[in-house]
Amino acid sequence: MKKTLFDKVWDAHVVESVENGPEILYIDKHLIHEVTSPQAFAELEQRNIPLFRKEQVVATADHNVPTQDQHLPIKDALSRKQVDMLTENCKKHGVTLYGLGHPYQGIVHVMAPELGITQPGMTMVCGDSHTSTHGAFGTIAFGIGTSQVAQVFASQCLLLSRPKTMRITVNGKLKEGVLPKDVILYIIAQLGTNSGTGYFVEYAGEVFENMSMEGRMTVCNMSIEMGARGGMIAPDETTFEYVKNREFAPKGEEFDKKVAYWKSLKTDEGATFDMEYSFNAECIAPMVTYGTNPGMGIRIHDSIPETDNPSFEKALAYMGFKKGEQLLGKTINYVFIGSCTNSRIEDFRVAAAYIIGKQKASNVNALIVPGSQQVAKQIVAEGLDKVFEEAGFEIRQSGCSACLGMNEDKIPAGEYCVSTSNRNFEGRQGPGSRTILASPLMAVATAVHGKIVDITKETELLKEAAPIM
Repeated sequence: MKKTLFDKVWDAHVVESVENGPEILYIDKHLIHEVTSPQAFAELEQRNIPLFRKEQVVATADHNVPTQDQHLPIKDALSRKQVDMLTENCKKHGVTLYGLGHPYQGIVHVMAPELGITQPGMTMVCGDSHTSTHGAFGTIAFGIGTSQVAQVFASQCLLLSRPKTMRITVNGKLKEGVLPKDVILYIIAQLGTNSGTGYFVEYAGEVFENMSMEGRMTVCNMSIEMGARGGMIAPDETTFEYVKNREFAPKGEEFDKKVAYWKSLKTDEGATFDMEYSFNAECIAPMVTYGTNPGMGIRIHDSIPETDNPSFEKALAYMGFKKGEQLLGKTINYVFIGSCTNSRIEDFRVAAAYIIGKQKASNVNALIVPGSQQVAKQIVAEGLDKVFEEAGFEIRQSGCSACLGMNEDKIPAGEYCVSTSNRNFEGRQGPGSRTILASPLMAVATAVHGKIVDITKETELLKEAAPIM
């Protein structure tokens, strides 16, 4: 029987199944952070259940942490309590914790891949919807609720119904200035935010094969924004080279044996999917969102559509936009480059390459927030920090930051923020804030010009700030 990448990984982890019913799936790695783990730890203690396999659990602090003065006590009482509880619970149960001050601390979906914790063929879960990021390695990775976090703590397994499979193929060559973020925003805009409901998506074709691991992680990260359970890309030489020699990756002969297995995971020729879509790379352009969900996106030179329905009208009213309007030339006072979608070293290399020799517009507050302590060190080692600082950008310490209003980095009510994060819901970046999702290149160009611009017209600059491919 011909199998998809998803089927191969899923089948290898089924502990027990019921005919036409749910299956018990073994989980290789369980990632946790300070927001969704306290209640799960409390449930273990209330029911007097021990943590089954502590060595399979990895913890970090990311959502609630400040991105300034991380050596000082957290000012916000609730945030401080959640981080303290994570520390106490990990110590009590013997879980590895990369907390504030640790050289490996960072956004959970940034630090796990860069440490080699994420590996092809795994099943991975976290109490965070953007766990789908790890699917870039050919893993089955998905977010779970707090009760499921407790379930994995207790058994290292989950009782699940097998999702359907979808393949999205993009062939051709991307235009200059089009980054992986634009690719996934384009796909979501074309298919809608509920198109992936009930599915696990495999991304295939020349565009994804030519992407770096950072680019693939960006794409898989936002699979959840089309309603999918997760996204995957078949592991290949790009994957193997990325994983090789990382801190917790297999070494020597063990690595070679793993690679031999990982090579077998690609979808078999002739395997069938429950749903398939295909797109032409030449149709994709730099993207921006204009509404209050990630599917409300347009190419930079397009106009807001003339759709008529109450939810559409409500979204435009919140954003202060009108049907038929273009976003080109729109004044922007806040720019955020960070989040688990776009806070890896290649994102900052692209941004810095564009900035060289320029200054941030005087009206713009621009935040550069690395996704981990290791990325922060790379920024300094490569001299990117000087580029950002000389241009007037503010560099912060690692954390989720202004992606969501759970820490101190909030966008003021009524203000627009061109953001490299993944969600643009009402108040996502703070009460009353208005989020415009875009790539790191679009974001940094906005910061320099003080308004949204068509970067495709800056040919020479685009050659310097080459896409993450």
